[in-house]
Amino acid sequence: MSESNPLRVFFLIPPEVQLLDFAGPAHLFYEAKEYGAEIEIYYLSLDLNSSQQSSAGVAIGKLLPFNTFELNSNDLLFVPGLESKLFLSEQFIQQHQSFFEWLKKQGESKARICSVCTGAYLLGIARLLDNKECTTHWKHLDDFKQRFPDTQVLTDRLIVKDDNIYSSAGVSSGIDLSLFILEELFGAVFASKIAKEVVIYARRTSKDPQLSIYLQFRNHLENRIHEVQDILSQNLDIKIKIEELAEMVHMSRRNLTRLFKTTTGITIGEYLEKLRVEHAKQLIENGSKVNTAALACGLQSSNQLRTLLKKHTPPT
Repeated sequence: MSESNPLRVFFLIPPEVQLLDFAGPAHLFYEAKEYGAEIEIYYLSLDLNSSQQSSAGVAIGKLLPFNTFELNSNDLLFVPGLESKLFLSEQFIQQHQSFFEWLKKQGESKARICSVCTGAYLLGIARLLDNKECTTHWKHLDDFKQRFPDTQVLTDRLIVKDDNIYSSAGVSSGIDLSLFILEELFGAVFASKIAKEVVIYARRTSKDPQLSIYLQFRNHLENRIHEVQDILSQNLDIKIKIEELAEMVHMSRRNLTRLFKTTTGITIGEYLEKLRVEHAKQLIENGSKVNTAALACGLQSSNQLRTLLKKHTPPT
């Protein structure tokens, strides 16, 4: 994102909002901004009031009217969950028809619309989920299917992406969704820095969009292993011996190899191979020749890289 066209991130704050639904994602995008991403953050009121009270009783102020903004494909809108007595109320829906019309228009303008937990109901009411896949909180899956029969509701999923519409399952999964979007927009290395900053690493089920290697194997609190992972990922073109890595983190070779395997579940060599494979694939997809990609990954020849890629490519 350039300075003249920063990423705009909007957080809708409905009445009785679920606090963590928006606070978790909002903090991640705040951290991304602190790390240099060109981001502008806005908080919007659903009913034009300048303040709302969360379901936990926390007051949230300085909200802007939703209808003062028109979104486009460079914008993000997070729609958090709220108390079910509201989104299941016909009176609530009728009172906020202008909002639902506005929300539908933003989705049709290809803004990224991201529901967290029961925020999916607001997207469903706005008809943004017609003929699309989504997920929501597990307690509401059956009800959601009945209310929105034109939507394919996926179970056992943390994150679902269908074109410009994103949805996440439970309250804390908004954090997983935010890391996923940060990786899409700013790259895996940047997203891994944000994850490390907040000491939260994204989860996935086998059916969710998969994490890059830069975010995998990071769900731990062992700072020395994080440091080794950082050194390896940032110096792929340089051959670093395990003894040198151990010295950098003030450990013996034996203790480092044992702690790395215990902490991540794989060996240093296996982790390095995965880093090389992902980096090479990215380079080749962006037009680099195989030999150039091999050298950038610390390999001596294109044949070495082809062998490595074949090893890590699942059979079709």
